[in-house]
Amino acid sequence: MSSLQVNSERKLRVGIIMGGSSSEKEVSLESGRNIFSKIDRKKYDPLPIFMDSGAALWEIPIKLLMRNSTKDIEEDLAQEAKAIPYEGLKDRVDVVFLGLHGKYGEDGCIQGLLELLKIPYTGSGVLASALGMDKHVCRRFLAINGIDVPASLPLQRQRWLAGDREEILGAVERDIGFPCVVKPTREGCSTAVKKVVSRTGLPAAMDEAFRWDNTLLIEEFVAGTEVTCGVIDNGQAKALVPSETIPTDDVLSLEDKFLYGQGENKTPARLPEETMKRIQEAALAAFRLLGLVGYARIDMFVRTDGRVAVLEVNSLPGMTPSTVLFHQAADADITQADLIDRIIQRAMQVHASKKGPL
Repeated sequence: MSSLQVNSERKLRVGIIMGGSSSEKEVSLESGRNIFSKIDRKKYDPLPIFMDSGAALWEIPIKLLMRNSTKDIEEDLAQEAKAIPYEGLKDRVDVVFLGLHGKYGEDGCIQGLLELLKIPYTGSGVLASALGMDKHVCRRFLAINGIDVPASLPLQRQRWLAGDREEILGAVERDIGFPCVVKPTREGCSTAVKKVVSRTGLPAAMDEAFRWDNTLLIEEFVAGTEVTCGVIDNGQAKALVPSETIPTDDVLSLEDKFLYGQGENKTPARLPEETMKRIQEAALAAFRLLGLVGYARIDMFVRTDGRVAVLEVNSLPGMTPSTVLFHQAADADITQADLIDRIIQRAMQVHASKKGPL
């Protein structure tokens, strides 16, 4: 029996990892809780696994799983939870459902660990995850392959601290213009994303972005309609119906994305059929070019002239109850439990047939 085959007389043991140390850990907790709640217990035996801020793994009871925040959970881990050493994870689970988001969870790090442990996991592999997380590298790759992306300039922290700041600010004004958007290259959930309307506002926005990463992006402010499109992959990638994202301000916030009553999403998007098709085509092209696996959500803008620009790729999109991915799946008559099931089954399939790391 191979390491990926499971005794048919028992349920598949699914370790749902959530939490972590990124700026998105609270969203990850919500995703993990929802996956645990909606998973089909006739087929799967779910195990809630919390990753603390030091990246240690813990099996947590329901009373900790229901805590308000990751901080509340961490306070009682030693007394209420059971530590799981990395090398012991394989004895506890048959597959890992990654409810993590952001650094160390969505960027290839945990994927590499699970590859070494020979444990199948949901979502994309090491390289595709790393490409999707780094906005600058991802955009360069997509642009080379003919996909429209926002014009942007990368800036390293060392250059900002040691270089000619007037020269740098002048380059932004000349090559990008105002308004522009400043953001860290490897953060999600709108962390440290700032719209800047003049040269004088750049230094403060840059300093804030550098709190989160050593490289930032200064990008054009794209006018148009912000949309997002989920892609699911059961051997053949399929784009779901796109959603229109309506922010409460000029730049989409964390609250807009995940809090009830804050911001607004329209599924399907209020766009012509031809435009919807082009959004789906762009999402599929990005998914395939980056080698993504299982599922993803591609965030885009429909420019005022009709072109579709890919903003960023989410290789482990939010799985919270209010996420648009579930709204889009519902439009295709796929329930939350069905989508979770499809993601797990695809993970088992691709990891059983891979040669080397995924």
